Amino acid sequence: MNDDTLPVPLIGPEALRDWITRGVVLLDCSFDLMDTSLGERQYREAHLPGAHYVHLERDLSGPKSGPDGRFRGRHPLPAREAFAATAGALGIAPATPVVVYDRKAAMYAVRAWWMLRWLGHAAVAVLDGGLAAWQAAGGTVDAEVPVPRPQPPYPLGTPRVATVDVDQVKQSLGRVALLDGRAPERFRGEVEPIDTQAGHIPGALNRFYGDNLGPDGRFKPRDRLRAEFAPLLGSAPERVIHYCGSGVTACHNLLAAELAGWHGGLLYPGSWSEWSSDPSRPVARSA
Repeated sequence: MNDDTLPVPLIGPEALRDWITRGVVLLDCSFDLMDTSLGERQYREAHLPGAHYVHLERDLSGPKSGPDGRFRGRHPLPAREAFAATAGALGIAPATPVVVYDRKAAMYAVRAWWMLRWLGHAAVAVLDGGLAAWQAAGGTVDAEVPVPRPQPPYPLGTPRVATVDVDQVKQSLGRVALLDGRAPERFRGEVEPIDTQAGHIPGALNRFYGDNLGPDGRFKPRDRLRAEFAPLLGSAPERVIHYCGSGVTACHNLLAAELAGWHGGLLYPGSWSEWSSDPSRPVARSA
């Protein structure tokens, strides 16, 4: 490979082989909502050579309650300054190429991808197909836990992504498009295994994040994604509010929309976990 520019927002396992020899920082984001220590245990058993582990709740989330005592969701964003310190401790500086991956269809890796762009970082990609694709392509794994080469806290630049809070969502109901990344049965309100109420934010459309992937676990081609997202994003895709259960898999839809050629889109980090926690907020259900 002669190109010195990291492929973004996706990198295939074949291209990653070369980048591993060129100073890329690898982040293993494996996690499980029902067993919050599973991802770290799996990491310690086997991971891409040189990869560091980042934990959804310790490293990629902030306090669940704000200064006013209000519940902010199951995985609210940390302060940018706090995540800047985390990124620096992992050895990430503005010129550092970063590749993130996990063991669950990029379900958690996309959160790290989005958050690094939230700091202003450009050179970050998701490993398409994750650990399984890496191993299928002949990539090796090991159990050695590397020592990071810490940098100063990441210098905060202009965010490359944008957010909205719960009050902004409530005030904009009926005037903006919302896209819910949860499984259809949760969106419809038939089941709710985690949060306090079943249903969805009124006016939202559903795009299950798993529909962004093909049978091989890798993201669908650009033209396919573009055809599938076009009726959901409307005429102003940069104004669509993306949410899910707790602001994690919404990032999957944001990445897929970007692959399809639509940049922008707003993340509602509190997502359904925050919205549904207050019985005064409206809830919709589908038959």
